[in-house]
Formats: sequence, C-alpha cells, structure tokens
Amino acid sequence: MGDTHRRAVVALGVTALVAPLTLALTAAPAQAASCTATTGPYQKKVEKFLGRPADGKQSTADCNAIRAFQTKHGISPNAGYAGPITWGVMDLMTKQKAVGKNPNKSGKCPVNKGRIACVDLTLQLSWIQDGRKLVYGPVPVRTGRNGYETRTGLKKVYWRNLNHHSTIYDVPMPYSQFFDGGQAFHSVGVSVWSPPGSHGCVNMTKNDAKKYWSLLKKNDDVYVYGRKPGT
Repeated sequence: MGDTHRRAVVALGVTALVAPLTLALTAAPAQAASCTATTGPYQKKVEKFLGRPADGKQSTADCNAIRAFQTKHGISPNAGYAGPITWGVMDLMTKQKAVGKNPNKSGKCPVNKGRIACVDLTLQLSWIQDGRKLVYGPVPVRTGRNGYETRTGLKKVYWRNLNHHSTIYDVPMPYSQFFDGGQAFHSVGVSVWSPPGSHGCVNMTKNDAKKYWSLLKKNDDVYVYGRKPGT
C-alpha cells in the first residue's frame, strides 16, 4: 500500500506540473497573435497606403490590416504596429512603383555594353537592358543586409547553376547566376520585401529569376550601384 500511495502522489505531482505548462504553451500562440492597440508613429501614412481611413488612430480593423501586411512580407514582430520598419517597406514599394518602365532614367547603368543586368540597390530594383532598350523589368529584388552588402561595380555572370544549394547557409538557390564571388541572382521562398535583406545575393521571385535565367548567358555584364536603405 505504501508503494501504491507513493506512486499516486508522484503521478498527481507530475500532472500538477504538466497541466500549467501545457496551458502556458497553448496560450502563447494566442497572445502572440493578438493585435496591438498602440498607435504607431507612421499610423496615418500606413493607413493611407493600405486604403484604410487615414485618421491616424489605431483601430482593430487597422491593426488586422497592418498585421496581414507584416505577415505577408515577413516583418517581425507582426503585431500590427505602424512602426518605422513597416513604413519603410511601404515607402520602398511606393518609390518602386513610381519608376514605371524607365528604371535607367538617371543613366547610371551603362548603355554601351549591349545586354546587361542592372541592379539599383537604393530602390531595390533590377532589370535587363540592351543598350537603351529595356528588355525585362524593372522587378523588385532583395539585396544584402547590413554587414552582407551586395558589392557594387561592373561584373560578369561567370557561373550558372539551375538547382544550386548553398553549402554555407544550407538553403536552396534555384536559378542561380553568380556574378561576384558567392553573390548571385536567384529565386527565394520569402517576400522580396522581407527585411533586413539577403546575405549578399540578389533575391528574386521565382518567375523573375526564371526569366533572368532565360535571358542572361555566361559572360553577360552585371552592374550594381547605389546603396540599400539601412546599410
């Protein structure tokens, strides 16, 4: 009877310990999923971008809309707060859209090289041109974050690997076209607007990376210029 009693006490003790832990674990996601009621410093601008009533005051509907945007583009934390990172992504999108079909208006990307892939780090845009003719793009890209900046200058595509896998970061890099050391154009499985950026490569959507693969060849020129915001 003594052993049976002791086993019962131990079982009850374990149950008492496990139950609160289970409750805590199940409660955590619900807390993480809750929206903030705090009005952010970029509230009115963010509301306007999302097509919400721009009154500059946080509401449940505002928070849900902001949070959906943050979740879609990998912005963390995704609590619906209209802060500088969220607005920075929206502001970049607006500037990219304003470029239209004239990405080389400034003439910074060489027009005397024939077919060339251009990368504007400042606007996080890339396109392919042939002389002054726009061949494809511009398309949004995700370049190197602070400390892993995509290197600027005139380069050439020196190696292409359709199904490349990074041995450094252990991630797939489909449609890889390397132009500077380990830096390459390739598709990525996250939003191309997801901060803070890549480890130096020029990330693209699968469709854009696939199109670049079909248009570019080995020894084609690549020109990278500007400076990514936040680097």
